[in-house]
Amino acid sequence: MSDLRDLYQEIILDHGRHPRNRRRIEGCDAHADCRRAEGFNPLCGDTLTLYLKLDGDRVADAAFEGAGCAIFTASSSLLTDALRGRTVDEARALLHEFLAMVTDENAAPDPEALGKLAVFAGVREFPVRVKCASLAWRTLEAALDDAGAKPVSTEVETP
Repeated sequence: MSDLRDLYQEIILDHGRHPRNRRRIEGCDAHADCRRAEGFNPLCGDTLTLYLKLDGDRVADAAFEGAGCAIFTASSSLLTDALRGRTVDEARALLHEFLAMVTDENAAPDPEALGKLAVFAGVREFPVRVKCASLAWRTLEAALDDAGAKPVSTEVETP
């Protein structure tokens, strides 16, 4: 268990301090092959704009802009890394796997399906932190549903 906590801390701290893909995908608003969605966590003030650039049914690029705590930032960073190259259906499957892992106390993380994302399994023990970790994923859901015009709030989260 200590090794898992050390890994958790290492990955969260690394991605929290040095987030990958923190940028805007230029021109995303003007192209049909781009999706943009916004998210907000009213409990702690995390804010997010998630960008997805699609190439047919595949995620060609994923990026985010926003501000928040280390868990939010790390989750957003790891999410955008994990999406690149996946089909929309694969992205949805990863989304459901991640949300089940952080919200369902009976769900066991599937390390093969989740990869580095499995380090977030311990977050479910801290309900307030679940909202930080899941904001990017709820926003991804809105982007995949192409509901980006309506901001996502983690307040309504009830899987």
